[in-house]
Amino acid sequence: MATSIHIESVTKEFRTLGNTHVAVDDLTLDIPEGSFTTFVGPSGCGKTTTLRMLAGLETPTSGSIQFGETDVTDLPPQERNVSMVFQSIALYPHMSVRENIGYGLKIHGVSKAERDERIDEAAEVLQIEEQLEKMPAELSGGQQQRVALGGAFVQDPDVLLLDEPMSDLDAKLKSDLRVEIQRLHQELDTTVVYVTHDQTEAMTMSDRVVLLREGELAQVDPPKQLFDYPNSDYVAQFIGMPSTNVIDCAVETESGVTTLRGPDISVPLPDDVPSVPSDVVRLGIRPQYVDVGDAGEHAFTLDVEVIETLGTESVVHGRLADGTTFDVVSSNVDGVAAGEQLAVSFDFADVFIFDETGETICFGAEHTSQAESAHPGSSR
Repeated sequence: MATSIHIESVTKEFRTLGNTHVAVDDLTLDIPEGSFTTFVGPSGCGKTTTLRMLAGLETPTSGSIQFGETDVTDLPPQERNVSMVFQSIALYPHMSVRENIGYGLKIHGVSKAERDERIDEAAEVLQIEEQLEKMPAELSGGQQQRVALGGAFVQDPDVLLLDEPMSDLDAKLKSDLRVEIQRLHQELDTTVVYVTHDQTEAMTMSDRVVLLREGELAQVDPPKQLFDYPNSDYVAQFIGMPSTNVIDCAVETESGVTTLRGPDISVPLPDDVPSVPSDVVRLGIRPQYVDVGDAGEHAFTLDVEVIETLGTESVVHGRLADGTTFDVVSSNVDGVAAGEQLAVSFDFADVFIFDETGETICFGAEHTSQAESAHPGSSR
């Protein structure tokens, strides 16, 4: 039965050779009952350590963890009704697929008849019915990972923890398994917590995404909210591919009009934008919201360096006049070549403005009637 999770002021420190490393730093978070929540972030940000604390494999240095109304901070894994699937596919090579899936049930004393019923149900959901009598060595990587998921599924856990289960699979298998895991979540009455460094997995599979940075919570929101309303330049640049373009701009005020000035870029601020708190800010614009041509409100030129063709769209990698890298995603780059200049433009409704510390101080979509005519690709 699914349960909510509450993480309260959790810190996890590791001490090695007299040095202290803070892996998770004062993390407070609510994970709703029955949700699919994904922890994402770069290596070393604390996401796997957090998962291991939820599993009971690590104990917090301070703080507490609750499953529903139960404090599980000091409970061993076997008393938490948690199942976990690890990055490395851990199957018993001498056991059949059926035996691997049902092993956890067997050691808990579940009868063979009930084990077989649960195994057959799991195999149907994961589409491995025809593999049940095979040995792990006879399966593909994707099939092996489905078996590992099946072993977690049949135990009917309150919480299902998945630690980068697709990191060793190829792109096609990842795509297939993303769908399988979402289908599995719909079938299960469980709370799923997923860990990955792959933002595509986080954005496509989750109800909520938890982005960590150096052990601290950077932002937690539904995927679309995280993409459209990042609370810092770190979030804006980590979420989204290619990364958000960020341009350093000077803040100039003349005759009551405040203008952001960057290399070949001049952006007057609408009257209803709150006062900018410093002389320098950073302007963010996602590559998907930059138009090829001068149809947008703010136009400039880009020195093209590399063009990546992605089928219906291309990614243009270029530089501004001062050498700042700048990317554009467009289906309108036919005839454009490396070494040329490309005219591009954007609308204020599609920008983010960050202060000197990187915190977001303005979303263009929230100011003036320009937001109503935002780029067709934007739903902010």
